[in-house]
Amino acid sequence: MKAPSTFGLSNEARNLHWLLTNLVEEVPGILSVAVVSSDGLLLLSSDPGRNAEAVAVAGTGGPTGPRGSSADLATVVSGIGSLTIGAARLMDSGGVKQTMVAMEEGSLFVMSISDGSLLGVHGAPDCDMSVVAYHMALFVGRAGHVLTPELRSELRQSIEDASIGSTQ
Repeated sequence: MKAPSTFGLSNEARNLHWLLTNLVEEVPGILSVAVVSSDGLLLLSSDPGRNAEAVAVAGTGGPTGPRGSSADLATVVSGIGSLTIGAARLMDSGGVKQTMVAMEEGSLFVMSISDGSLLGVHGAPDCDMSVVAYHMALFVGRAGHVLTPELRSELRQSIEDASIGSTQ
């Protein structure tokens, strides 16, 4: 994974980028990671270059983005998060901690971070689901207390700036 530029970001934002980079590089089988705000906006991603490519392709009238980009992952994570929160309310079962989807050709993990933010991981078919879930829980424990409204706004703005810069 190519580390995203963190120039001009606050210490907290740089630390979250560092945590995300470590998650992807240290855990075998992780293909893509996205941190999503409670309103479904991508805040942090493991492949910012592919997100910029998706914005550039969308501007040409072509497909809306590459299959499997973090922007796509963010959309899926947001939808699954919303669905499971609704199911938990319907079943009167408390808050949702995590969701795991095992597929023939991969896995999807969604974990709550704080006040509605979510961590989503797309895993390879041969990933060890318990190891991925454990490292996601470590990320959530380290990131949850710093993911303030101000930091979410800064992260969102940095993704928008990166997308605009790549299309010029």
